Amino acid sequence: MNAMLKTLFSCLALVMLARVAIAEPPNIILILADDLGYGDIGAYGAELIETPRLDRLAREGVRLTDFYASGNVCTPSRAGLLTGRYPIRDGLAAGTVTVDDQRGLPSGTMTLGEVAQRQGVRTALIGKWHLGHHREGQRPNARGFDLFYGLLHPNDVEQPVYRNAQALPDHFEQDGLTRRFTTEAVQFIDRNADRPFFLYMAHTAPHIPLAASAEFAGSSRAGTYGDVVQELDWSVGELLDAVARNGIAENTVILFTSDNGPFPEGSSGGLRGGKATAWDGGFRVPFIARWPSRMPAGHATGAMAMNIDLFPTIAAILDIPPMEARMLDGRNILPILTGASNDSPHEALYFFNHDRIAGLRTQDWKIVVRADYRNIERWLPGRDIPLLFDMRADPMERYSLARHHPAKWLELEALLKRGEREFATVN
Repeated sequence: MNAMLKTLFSCLALVMLARVAIAEPPNIILILADDLGYGDIGAYGAELIETPRLDRLAREGVRLTDFYASGNVCTPSRAGLLTGRYPIRDGLAAGTVTVDDQRGLPSGTMTLGEVAQRQGVRTALIGKWHLGHHREGQRPNARGFDLFYGLLHPNDVEQPVYRNAQALPDHFEQDGLTRRFTTEAVQFIDRNADRPFFLYMAHTAPHIPLAASAEFAGSSRAGTYGDVVQELDWSVGELLDAVARNGIAENTVILFTSDNGPFPEGSSGGLRGGKATAWDGGFRVPFIARWPSRMPAGHATGAMAMNIDLFPTIAAILDIPPMEARMLDGRNILPILTGASNDSPHEALYFFNHDRIAGLRTQDWKIVVRADYRNIERWLPGRDIPLLFDMRADPMERYSLARHHPAKWLELEALLKRGEREFATVN
């Protein structure tokens, strides 16, 4: 009898090991704020805005200090995030998609939603799309999302809220959007807690027009903007609570970032410029990641990365083989997030104003070659203005060292020219 029991227990142990070996992929929640500045949450130095849930998320996870959006306005940045490609490759670098615009994500470009779907992961986009709308093939349900609940355009445009392809009859109120999106997201988590899911939570906050719900109106020392950000922080907390309540926190990856810098209010955290500029205030954004079973708590790193890296990183998390056939500009930063590496996988990151490279950064240096002056775009080297910044000593981009370090200028200029050739930009 004892021998039989030992055999039975051995078989059960083998079954359990087999189950561990074929464990389901983790859940992924990607939370994107709209026009949130680098310095607008406590973990990145905010003093007048209280963000206790985001601050706790940073303490429990990993914080990147040198993380960038792939666009300094909404559409390009969201395109880069969802495709892992610089948005110029898909014709979406030239500003935002307007209501009358025919542009959208090309049919041949794969999105994060489509990648997750092919792995059998349940997918949802809740919030703002802003990546094409004139044809059904441009809309979220055709681009990898089983559920779409939200807006096709920014919240400053009169429009309906959609549930999948159906426009809902009730008109949205600005001060109710964050709560509507949050309620829908929590319900999605509750419904899918027993299977892998990918939730892309694309807020409209704190994009203008600013409006907080009655519970948060007047709650912040940073005016209405601060009220809206504090409600955004509440929303993040509701999602975290839903994950904990369903017992899936250990195997759920939470990613939080913003689509670009702030406008017309908000804090860039002392960085130069803001939304729609070539300076770091337009591109550098907060980034927090938490995965309790894989990522160290309370870790911060200055390894530079960009939202185009989320596509290959999430693919790696979902154990999807590298897609060599696809032109990806992003790189897998999971080794950085797990603490296995502190080195950026990029030689250089490129920053675009519309379809032209306006600057680039290596780990320690940055050049800016285009900037607006009186609403006229200037090609700065053509005016004998070479701007080279030491990003470790001068992250606010105040003083050019181009004439002190001519070899470094030439090194980055060569990377610039290489990028211009690759992306077919023109001076």
